[in-house]
Amino acid sequence: MIPSKHKILLMIATITGCLLAPSAHSANWLMLQGTEEGKKGETERVRIWGFIQAQYQYDTSDPNSDGAYVPPKLIGPNLTSQSAFNVNRARLGARGTGFPLDPKVNYFLLAEFGNNGITAPDNRSATLTDASVTLNHIPGARIRVGQFKYPGAEEGLQAIHVFDYINFTAVTNQLLLERFPNANYTANVPAQTLPPEQSLNAFNKSVGAFRDTGIQVFDTFKVSNWEHSYAVMMGNGNGLNFSDVDDNKDVYLYWSSELVFGGKGGRREGMKLFAWGQDGKRLLDNTDDGIHNPQEFDRERAGLGIKYLKKPFRVSAEYMQGKGMIFVGPDKPTFDINPAVAGGNGEDGKADGYYVEGGWYIPNTKWEIDLRYDVYNRLTDDVAFTGGPNIGRTFEFKYSGITLGTQYHFNKKTRVNAEAAFNQAEAVDWPGGAGPNDNLDGIDTRYAIQVTHIF
Repeated sequence: MIPSKHKILLMIATITGCLLAPSAHSANWLMLQGTEEGKKGETERVRIWGFIQAQYQYDTSDPNSDGAYVPPKLIGPNLTSQSAFNVNRARLGARGTGFPLDPKVNYFLLAEFGNNGITAPDNRSATLTDASVTLNHIPGARIRVGQFKYPGAEEGLQAIHVFDYINFTAVTNQLLLERFPNANYTANVPAQTLPPEQSLNAFNKSVGAFRDTGIQVFDTFKVSNWEHSYAVMMGNGNGLNFSDVDDNKDVYLYWSSELVFGGKGGRREGMKLFAWGQDGKRLLDNTDDGIHNPQEFDRERAGLGIKYLKKPFRVSAEYMQGKGMIFVGPDKPTFDINPAVAGGNGEDGKADGYYVEGGWYIPNTKWEIDLRYDVYNRLTDDVAFTGGPNIGRTFEFKYSGITLGTQYHFNKKTRVNAEAAFNQAEAVDWPGGAGPNDNLDGIDTRYAIQVTHIF
């Protein structure tokens, strides 16, 4: 069963109790925005920073029986080709404090100029992703307000410029990287031959980008060599759109306990155990009747995991589950979770998944080897057809992938990632070539290379 918000609280409390018993990579992402200190222990008044990620990706998947392609086989965010160069991210920001006026107040600003799910849907050249102020006056209860990353899964919460892979896992991409259905009717965009007649990416709102606008209370405290962190947040539940569209608020809960080995910043060494939960509601008009009459649906997400880094080795794993507002693909973005389009009860459905990954920093070199296995099970509770030729079948999907990658670190600011992702996907109750599997058959290896430079 998917936990309610009360069960999520119990889960986090239980895990916390276990971690505090006698018995660390793993950065403390909560404390790296709005609490950072500058040189000599003094936070800078203004610090301009950012990073660029430029990449090339090539997908070897085969088309369906009609010679057409669907998004798992095309390169995002434009979904118009199986091979593409792209400036995936180009982010510029400013951070600092009100020192000497008030050294306990931090600000954080960040804008996205790259071509990705944040800017591509409505052809924006730039989008403000972060705009927050952190008040560090109350011991044990820092307060952050504005738009910022909500506490949650490691892939979403961590700084993307130190992410060890080029692409997210399927469970993070589909379950957590939220898409928002278009308010006005958008015609279905079917699988397409190449070159496509139109883009399959027909959404007109940015992805959620693991961010929300709201207020968060958080802090970190130390017990012996353990560093314990918590966060409680309330937000609009509307991604990067700043405003709220209903009277409901999302609640986010987070706890981590980390045995710190040494280092600092995004590549601090340690062993971190963490748990998180999210609970909210969404509006969805899933009827094409010409009237905007949305209904309310629950959206729940929860997860727990572990991350370990002690060079030359890194290991991490995380399990996630969700209920409600399950994304089933970009076709007909007005009703992207509508069972009438892609099948399955996406509004009330369930999904879960996990990943296990590790890395080896080759001693006395600048090379790193990475390996990841991830699984995503979508619409696991879907109701089977009761009649007709598809009797007994559901629209449950299973995605799995193995990613083999390498990194070359020129220095602390510049590196190159190269990876090969061996992916599979199937509608589990359908034979090969039939129904949804006509589009899913033929998913194959995706190759990618990316340069990251931090400034």
